[in-house]
Amino acid sequence: MNALRIHNHGEPEVLVAESVPDPVPGPGEVLVQVRACALNRLDLALRAGFPTLKMELPRILGADIAGELAESGERVLVAPGAGCGLCHFCLAGRDNECARYQVFGYQRDGGYAELVAVPRRCLLPFPAGLDFAEAASMPLVFVTAWNMLVRRAQVRPGQTVLVWAAASGVGIAAIQVAKLWGCRVLATARKEQLELALKLGADAAIDHYDPGLPVSQAVKQLAPAGVDVVIEHVGQASWDQSLRSLAPNGVLVTCGATTGYEARVDLRFLFSRQLRLKGSYMGRRADLDDVLAAVAAGRLRPVVDRVFPLAQGAEAHRYLAAQHPFGKVVLATSGNR
Repeated sequence: MNALRIHNHGEPEVLVAESVPDPVPGPGEVLVQVRACALNRLDLALRAGFPTLKMELPRILGADIAGELAESGERVLVAPGAGCGLCHFCLAGRDNECARYQVFGYQRDGGYAELVAVPRRCLLPFPAGLDFAEAASMPLVFVTAWNMLVRRAQVRPGQTVLVWAAASGVGIAAIQVAKLWGCRVLATARKEQLELALKLGADAAIDHYDPGLPVSQAVKQLAPAGVDVVIEHVGQASWDQSLRSLAPNGVLVTCGATTGYEARVDLRFLFSRQLRLKGSYMGRRADLDDVLAAVAAGRLRPVVDRVFPLAQGAEAHRYLAAQHPFGKVVLATSGNR
């Protein structure tokens, strides 16, 4: 089969298009013919490498996979990660807490290829009315946003939620999930993307690059007491403003560190305002069923910015890193409709 693999970490050029042996499904696994695979910021980090990264090479990246079962041609969507299926976390439905949890494209080969072997329990019904690129744009970011808001923050109707980077995959998903749960949403974005954030459902949009108006000050103009929840996935560059935007007893949930992983907290501010800081990693397989039900009801929708052919993976990585798309960037094989 044709695939993109990395043999070492570095710039986008380390993505090598090559012919590799077809994957052989193990016990309980099936072979999926990949039609589309969405990119995530995780892909850029895994490709570039970072000091604590432990990853077997060569590796085929890509966690968000839509395609067809090789055995039957049935359209399927693939959950972006899998627990062992046997530990007490998995048996309790908390598979994203499993010590042996594997993300496609990270701990095992992913979807930058024509074929991928996946555990049968990772198969999801294909959403009606979507093409392969749209379907591939959903699993990782929507289950991540669902876990952050529903599981970790335990959002309630009427709360105010601040979502950073509305144009990103997690941002787009978080805006929609928060609105689904009856929340007021303040979203940040680049100036040229503010109107798109509002069209997506945000109640107000804030230019997070405005040098004259820090995000926390803009938030206080819109919500004088502060926000109940901050959805944080930017990292070091936004951390201080995120904390300053919280109302007393507010909760900050973080799932990423795109701009750096060193964050400082004034403990006096933390305990005097009784704030809560929570981490969030991926999401539960079962929650994807709720996500897909909301998609079927027309209450959640994927947003695709651009589709690249599989062979243009390096260009797709450069575009995601530098062009600031609004929505998902997708790699597609032939027959992606």
